[in-house]
Formats: sequence, structure tokens, C-alpha cells
Amino acid sequence: MTAAQTAFSPEMVEQAIAAVTEEAGAAITALEAQLQALVQAEQAAAYYGMTLSDITITPGLVDILYLGVKLGIYPCLIFMGVGAMTDFGPLIANPKSLLLGAAAQLGIFITFVGCRLMGFTGPESSAIGIIGGADGPTAIFVTVLLAPALLGPIAVAAYSYMALVPVIQPPIMKLLTTEKERQIVMKPLREVSKKEKIIFPIVVTIFVALLVPSAAPLIACLMLGNLFKECGVTERLSKTVQNELINIVTIFLGVSVGATATGTTFLSLQTIKIMAMGVVAFSFGTAGGVLLAKFMNLFLKEKINPLIGSAGVSAVPMAARVSQMVGQKYNPGNFLLMHAMGPNVAGVIGSAIAAGVLISLYG
Repeated sequence: MTAAQTAFSPEMVEQAIAAVTEEAGAAITALEAQLQALVQAEQAAAYYGMTLSDITITPGLVDILYLGVKLGIYPCLIFMGVGAMTDFGPLIANPKSLLLGAAAQLGIFITFVGCRLMGFTGPESSAIGIIGGADGPTAIFVTVLLAPALLGPIAVAAYSYMALVPVIQPPIMKLLTTEKERQIVMKPLREVSKKEKIIFPIVVTIFVALLVPSAAPLIACLMLGNLFKECGVTERLSKTVQNELINIVTIFLGVSVGATATGTTFLSLQTIKIMAMGVVAFSFGTAGGVLLAKFMNLFLKEKINPLIGSAGVSAVPMAARVSQMVGQKYNPGNFLLMHAMGPNVAGVIGSAIAAGVLISLYG
């Protein structure tokens, strides 16, 4: 009886009641917090036209258009149009220009390192670095996969600096070359057969798909558009891809990306950093192509005009026109446009491969 009396003494009973009351109070508090959160979620869902009970969503026009960005559809379609407007003949006729296009991707990886030192994460640094490829669709494709929160600033930076190529590149080109080098006259390119132009996109697609599968969607669409142009039997499709399709997709892309550039995300110090690193990316990309051309001239009998190396950034055909413009200032009889188109189109392929590498590392 003594043990029972001790176990059920008034003090023990009071302690048990206090413990139960405390646990019940904690449970009730947690339940209240959950109910309050549920009410807030219901209110937020109602504000956006959603009902949590049956999970119904009422998307708007921009929501539907943005799916093309989120799923990577628009960049691929734009690449198809770019491919249909591109002539790979200068690259096929002078395969050495492929190296210049690859060297111009130096800006991507230097910017990546710089962004890491500034405190950006790996995926964010990759998305910012791809601005150096001077290719808007590629920048959007990478950013959506790796750093969607930065889509607005990166898209604005990529397209802004593409338009500023004639302003950014000439001072760098003049700084890294001598007047004698700018006057180098290159021999006319050989004529490329139709068979070569048809085989080239097929071989490149297979090679890139095996080497960097992440870049396969962009490269495959680029080469498919080029096949429309070169095969000679799909003229209607080629014209549609070059004009109506690419124009419509560009409108959709602009509206979708523009909708993400809200004040809270765009007007910030981070955006200023991104814009600054974009200049770094373009500058080092231009310098990389020019310096490799100068290095190649140490071993070549037929010298390369280093100015065409700057066209390795894939702003087609603007970068090639800048090379032609600067070259003619120092030698009015020098025509570098077709020679510069080789590194220019090589830069398109190079930037897509660089994007695939970064996606493979951080995607």
C-alpha cells in the first residue's frame, strides 16, 4: 500500500496533470500555427486565382508564354532560324578559324572565375559567364536551367552588349594589334561544294551530341535550320524559319523575359555587378580571339589578319562586320568579311558547347 500511496500521492498527480497540460498546450499552439498558415495560403491562392482544395490554377497570358522560356523552347527555335540564315562555307573553307572561335570563349570562363571571387554561386557564375558568348538565346537557355532568378538582368546584359559590339570591340582590337598586322591581306577562300555544306551540319551534330549532350538541343536546332537552307528541297520551310518563325518567337521571348525583370530583382547592386562582368566577358572574348590569331601567325606561312579573331564572339554577323570595318580603315582594299565569318559562326558553335559544359557541371 505504501508504494501505491506514493505513486498516486497528490504531488505526483499534480505533476502528471501539469505535464499533460503543457504537452496539450504545445500541441494546440502548433495546430493554431498550422491553421493560420493554411488560412494565409488559401488567401494567397485566392488572390492568384487558385483554390487549394481542388488545386485549380488560372494562368495568364504571360504564364503560358513563359513556358517557352522555362522549357528551353524559344532559344532552340531561335537557333533554328539562325542556322537557316548562316553560311558555314567560310568555316569549312578555312578550318583554322574554328580555333579562333574557340579562343573567343575565353571570356566565358574568365568571367566565371571572376564571379566566383565576387561571391556568386557556381550556377550563377556560369549563367553570368555565358554572356561572354555574345549569344542571347544561349544565355537565356543556360540561365533558365542554372539561375532562373537572374534571368532578367542576364538577358538584358547579353542583348545590350550584343548591340554594343561595334563600340566595345574596336578599341581592344587596336590595342592588341600593330598597324602592319591590321593591313594583312588574306587570300580569297576556296569554293565549298554543296555536298560539304550538307555533310558538315550532320557531322557536327553527331560529334557535339556525343561529346557534350547538354549542348545537343541548341546545336541540333542550329544545324537543322542550316540543313533546311542547304539541302535545296525545303525552300518554303527555310524561308519560314528565317522570317516568320524567328520573328514570332523573338516577340514571345521578349515579352516573357521582360515580365521577369521586376523592380525588386532588377534594380539592385547584383544587377550592376552582372552588367560589369558582362563587359569583362566581352572584352576577354575579343582579346582571346585576337591573341590566338597573333600566336598562330608565328607558325603559319600564310598570315592571318588578327582582326578576324575578334569575330569569334558569336554576335552574327555584327562581329564580322566590325572586323571588316576596322580592317578597311587601315587598308581600304582589304576585304575581311568572309574571312571573319569563319570565326563568327565557329563562335556560335563554341558558345553552345561552352554552355553545355557549364550545364553538365552545375545543372
